Amino acid sequence: MTQPRLERPPLSRRAIARIVQVVGLLDIVTGISPPRHGRLFTVMEFVPAAGVLTARAATVVAGLLLIYLGAGLRRGKRQAWRVAVVLAAASILLHLVKGLDYGAAAVAGVVLVMLLATQDRFTTVADPRTRWRALWALAGFAAAGFLLGFVEIAVRANHLVGTPGVADWAEEAALGLIGIDGPLAFQRHFGAELVAYTTGACGLLAIGTALLLLLRPGSRPPQRGEEAEARLDELLRRYGGQDSLGYFASRADKALMWAPDVSAVVAYRVVNGVSLAAGDPIGPASAWPGAIGAWLADADRHGWTPAVLGCGNAAGQAYRKAGLDVVELGDEAVVDTSAFSLDGRPMRGVRQAVSRVRRAGYECRVARQRDLSPAELEKVVRAADQFRDGPVERGFSMALSRLGDPRDADCLLVLGHDAEGRLRGLLQLVPWGADGLSLDLMRGDRTAANGLTELMVVSVLEQTPELGIRRVSLNFAVLRSVFARADELGAGPVLRLWRRMLTVASRLWQIESLYRSNAKYLPTWTPRYLCFPTARDLPRIAVAALTAEAFLPERPLRRAARERATT
Repeated sequence: MTQPRLERPPLSRRAIARIVQVVGLLDIVTGISPPRHGRLFTVMEFVPAAGVLTARAATVVAGLLLIYLGAGLRRGKRQAWRVAVVLAAASILLHLVKGLDYGAAAVAGVVLVMLLATQDRFTTVADPRTRWRALWALAGFAAAGFLLGFVEIAVRANHLVGTPGVADWAEEAALGLIGIDGPLAFQRHFGAELVAYTTGACGLLAIGTALLLLLRPGSRPPQRGEEAEARLDELLRRYGGQDSLGYFASRADKALMWAPDVSAVVAYRVVNGVSLAAGDPIGPASAWPGAIGAWLADADRHGWTPAVLGCGNAAGQAYRKAGLDVVELGDEAVVDTSAFSLDGRPMRGVRQAVSRVRRAGYECRVARQRDLSPAELEKVVRAADQFRDGPVERGFSMALSRLGDPRDADCLLVLGHDAEGRLRGLLQLVPWGADGLSLDLMRGDRTAANGLTELMVVSVLEQTPELGIRRVSLNFAVLRSVFARADELGAGPVLRLWRRMLTVASRLWQIESLYRSNAKYLPTWTPRYLCFPTARDLPRIAVAALTAEAFLPERPLRRAARERATT
């Protein structure tokens, strides 16, 4: 089978975007540069001074908009192409009106021809909701500007020259939105300027806001019907043992992109214009290229940036063959339960913590969710909500973000009780195939005895033989190798500096503490990778990933829409 490759923005498309931006910069320079007096006098025989000044200001605005449109053109946005065509055509006229600038007008004409000749390269599908939002923003700000201008004229009606009617007032306010003087004449120059600036500013605000909304990357709420859910469950039963992150594809906020033969699937979520997948594709490795190709084609069609968080080695190679770059993101802590023991000096800290809380009367119950009664499960769910640190549910790539759902009957719960029988902590581990578990949820009462977390983890690892479990994935440590190598003898200054930077970042995101909390169980570290199109996309991907993991706030309207779609 031919391996599908990521359709990167063609070089010609990137070049077109850069050319448009350069022309935008030229518009700004010519708009603020002094005009040639001979040509200016010639123009002013036909165009009033106000029209020339308006044309110069409009040229600067057109230049700024063309520079802004460059990013949308690079992503193949059809809306960006349409706006650029209009601005290029308008620039031709503006250059002539502002001072017969034939050279700049010719450049704008060349760009217009270039855009028209390459329109087939700009085919990114638009989000219909974005179109309506842009239209409402344009209409709303324009109406506000018109109303403000009309009121200002009415307030200064006794300062008008002559006795113009209300229709003339409305014409003055409407033309002011596009920077053109209307039929009114004011006795005082200040009044005329105030109306012009008010309406003109609102007009620019309306156009700018509409463009921002129109070109903003869209999103896609997950659409998972019963048939898709059943198909995903079947794939997880057959191939869920390949990846410890596979079960998290059942999150309700993840969309599913299937291979053409429906034999494999990529689970993803669109965040701020980034199509963010997590873990490996689900299904046989031979079917991964089809699912990856469909996912990449969908991202290209909508102008989204594709990225993958935390895939394994085999999937990383598949994504790289599809055209994505791959870098190591961190390591997953996997404990081989057959080799786990509390004996030995390296386990001294864990052994002491477990002994301490056991002497305090703490004990743990390990049970599948299906073995709990409805009353017991309800009590666990309430306790998990009480133990949560803050109102935001964190997690995306390695979190299920639900507890007590009937679909998760095979999930394993570890319930830590104190000497009085009160629930003080809990773990939830999701299935990793038939013989593995992957840690999902870890909650605890902050007033509980120190060492309860160690007791709960050890309780799982000690009971794995009777559960038929041979491997447990504890967690994922971002950039673990930096901390591990920095602790070694002879670590260089660059590595130590990098470690200090990550230590500072750990104050917000617990990068180092997460690594330390996993390392004490002596796990095997399995590399996980980040896949992305180009290095310049990394900042956007980082913001999208932090937003998906709930480390950065999500826009309230978008969050509400996502929550409605998943309920």
